[in-house]
Amino acid sequence: MNTPVGLSREQIARRAARDIADGSYVNLGIGMPELIAGFIPPDRQIVLHTENGLLGMGPAPGPGGGNPELINAGKKQVTVLPGGSFFHQADSFAMIRGGHLDLSVLGALEVAANGDLANWSTGRPGAIPAVGGAMDLVSGVKAVYVITRHCTRDGTPKLVERCSYPLTGAGVVNRIYTDLAVIDVTADGFGVTEVSPGISLAEVAAHTAAPLLDRRSSAIPSSAAAP
Repeated sequence: MNTPVGLSREQIARRAARDIADGSYVNLGIGMPELIAGFIPPDRQIVLHTENGLLGMGPAPGPGGGNPELINAGKKQVTVLPGGSFFHQADSFAMIRGGHLDLSVLGALEVAANGDLANWSTGRPGAIPAVGGAMDLVSGVKAVYVITRHCTRDGTPKLVERCSYPLTGAGVVNRIYTDLAVIDVTADGFGVTEVSPGISLAEVAAHTAAPLLDRRSSAIPSSAAAP
């Protein structure tokens, strides 16, 4: 199944950054979430945390301006904003486990309609586990956003009724940003709050393997979920 052309990776990150509240302490996961550091609205003071021991992380450096010893958890070079601080990784995880972060933004392999998140392994034989700090992050922060492509490269939906991959956390996701839509996880399942330019609600439903609710809470059957 061909996925409609929606937002680019950078546009998804920019859209998610718009919803981060002023004054928030935020951890950005490895991959697409890292891009958010370059799209923080200039009128907001948002403190970015990385679990390898940095508070006050800035965006990626310009060409030739990086320091190979100044990296985030994904081993990408970053900058440090005024007032930033460095500390031991154990102290960094104490911040996470102690509930001192407001938000984590993570990627996903699958997200279930009840907010379950699978993002560290497919569980297949020979799969390389990459759990990192994700299990701590989803249980230690106040809210979890996911940014991801709506489907895999072969068109398989990532938003599903139930996760088939090993879980990172159960019922932890609050909001999902994809190339096709912005979707809240509600008590009644996936609720579409916004569709991307040029994308119809029917197209979002056709590429989601679970029922959707629109802003009026009208059920939209998902063809991807049909037997």
